[in-house]
Amino acid sequence: MKVFISTFESIAMLLFIGLLGAWMVIRKMVKEDFFSLLSPLVLEISLPSFVFINIINNFNPFIKKDWWRLPLWWFFFTGIAFIVTLFGMIFVKRDKRREFGIALFYHNGIFFPIAIIGGIFGDNSNYLVDLFLFTIFYVSFFFNTSFLFFKNRGKIEWKKIFHPVFLATLFGIFLKLISFTYIPSFVISALKMVGTMSIPLLMIVLGGNIIIDFKEVNAWYIGEIMKFLFFKNILMPLVMLGFVILIKPPYNVSLLMVLEGAVPPITAVPLIVERNGGNRLIVNQLVFSSFIFSLISIPFVMYLFRVLT
Repeated sequence: MKVFISTFESIAMLLFIGLLGAWMVIRKMVKEDFFSLLSPLVLEISLPSFVFINIINNFNPFIKKDWWRLPLWWFFFTGIAFIVTLFGMIFVKRDKRREFGIALFYHNGIFFPIAIIGGIFGDNSNYLVDLFLFTIFYVSFFFNTSFLFFKNRGKIEWKKIFHPVFLATLFGIFLKLISFTYIPSFVISALKMVGTMSIPLLMIVLGGNIIIDFKEVNAWYIGEIMKFLFFKNILMPLVMLGFVILIKPPYNVSLLMVLEGAVPPITAVPLIVERNGGNRLIVNQLVFSSFIFSLISIPFVMYLFRVLT
């Protein structure tokens, strides 16, 4: 039961921070374009700093010699998630299928797991490094494949492939491989302070954007929301749990696969959908509903994982 409570508290913390962003909009404390200006700070400065510092402080490739297998396991995870996504899209009307599929397939692979792993194992857990190695290709993959769900095909963007999060991970691994240890303490402290802002800032941005978008809501897609909650918050993690029980990968891999399967959609999905001419309104409702429902679904899945593995 301890893991259920720890996970619940971690997610409740995230949602509470999101409410602060919503409150800022309701009170008109900031202009509505404030959150779009804040996003690059989170994704291109704060999060890369957090990733880099954790690798420098907690990663030892000479002790953890099988670290390179973690990205390979991510490919297995992505393949399973894609199969579940294709299956789920069958049950949705054609005019909403693209939005449903993109929200189902692209999960919140970094921010939610950071908070949950920190809540269960502590902020300096080695599982955070495992998470960053597991998802090393995820951000680049998202920005360069998400347009494939839409008819107006985009193109590969090299600057998105070499995203700051990806570069920070590679640079940290490289320094550890060559045993480079001389990084001034003030640099470490500064990057750590900047990095710890990443989750609060992202949730504030998310809460603010949801309130801004929901000002235009005149109808709720109840049927699609119920289907989405079943496939995203229930079926996806249960499929991943079944996979790890059957295959029995290392514990850290099992933990990450189940956790990644249980988290709600990535927060950038509504923006990507809008850029590609999709229905941002329905995606916002799917993301919002999944976030709220995850307050119960993720703790329950993590409890099952602890009991069954």
